[in-house]
Amino acid sequence: MRRRRRPSLLAGAILCLAAMPVSARETISVHGGWAAFRDDGPRRCFAVAEPAQKLKAHGWRPFAAVSVLPGAGTRGQINIRLRYRKLRGAPVFLSIGGRRFRLVAGGSDAWAPDAAQDAAIVAAMRSAPSMSIETRARDGRAFADVYRLRGAATAIDAAALACLPPR
Repeated sequence: MRRRRRPSLLAGAILCLAAMPVSARETISVHGGWAAFRDDGPRRCFAVAEPAQKLKAHGWRPFAAVSVLPGAGTRGQINIRLRYRKLRGAPVFLSIGGRRFRLVAGGSDAWAPDAAQDAAIVAAMRSAPSMSIETRARDGRAFADVYRLRGAATAIDAAALACLPPR
């Protein structure tokens, strides 16, 4: 009897990104649990992964992404889609290795407050096995999403290289 295969992380990452406007999305590469993509209109590249734990869908799929937006002069920008809409006023913390970062967050997304924090987060991601983001859902329950970081550094580098200016 053949065993049924679970959808791959790449398939999940593609589904996560399906909500984003698409002009010409190209898969660059897959590394561990992370995948790198490029869009050409406007040009942007990103590395993305889904949480390690199996999560119930709530209208969207959570993900962590590191983006390069050449037109905006942005490299290594962190964006995390939370599993639930967060409680208004609840802090959002990202823990990587021994470091803890306080993030800025809207209803269901979180990001670093500035480029210096983005850089510190990406540097921490390169040397840790996992990261977790934690906050409180709108109903007050605490929750945390965990991401494995195997392949993250390579996917981030692949996305950055894919968005270098043409020579």
